[in-house]
Amino acid sequence: MNTYILLAQAAAMADSLATENPVLTPVTAPEGMNMLDMAFRGGWIMIVLALLSAICFYILFERMYVIRKAGREDPMFMDKIKDYILSGEIKPAIRYCRTVNTPAARMIEKGITRLGRPINDVQAAIENVGNIEVAKLEKGLNVMATISGGAPMIGFLGTVTGMVRAFYEMANVGNNIDITLLSGGIYEAMITTVGGLIVGIIAMFAYNYLVGLVSGVVNKMETKTMAFMDLLNEPAKK
Repeated sequence: MNTYILLAQAAAMADSLATENPVLTPVTAPEGMNMLDMAFRGGWIMIVLALLSAICFYILFERMYVIRKAGREDPMFMDKIKDYILSGEIKPAIRYCRTVNTPAARMIEKGITRLGRPINDVQAAIENVGNIEVAKLEKGLNVMATISGGAPMIGFLGTVTGMVRAFYEMANVGNNIDITLLSGGIYEAMITTVGGLIVGIIAMFAYNYLVGLVSGVVNKMETKTMAFMDLLNEPAKK
């Protein structure tokens, strides 16, 4: 019986010591970091970064659709064009190019409309159309390149302004400096740098991916142009 009384007294003494001594007080584990809450703590800079990311994703998906559509081709396209040209059916060849309606087909159509002129004039007309088509494919890529370089800088700007605000608040506090005030301000300021880096990295990879798609379409355009020019030179060899 005395043993139970001693154990109860020891437990009561331990509780009282833990209450009086903060060192012995159990520490509550901090809550996990929530990305959404962190984004809201970043301030107005995070709104700018969110708009830039929305623009980036819009350009990415819109250009993917346009470029992939431009890259579709009929494997028999040049064979059909060759049959039309050699048989003298110029108007059906033009109609066929308009039906296919791809950048390469529009280049070949322009070349067909210049038949009868010097080869250099035909080639120049095709190249002019090709330059216009490439410019259409690359529409918006300069904006994405700007986002990939500008988003990290905007995030860093938010970090600098946040640090200035944190130190300004500490200066106004005076001698009653609380370390939590400084640490909280710093980590909130660093959020904008993280956000800027994320947006910039995504934009950089998306830009390079779209550039690769455009290069693939340009290669197809050049291949068809060379085939068309060889076709025009065939009658001269006979």
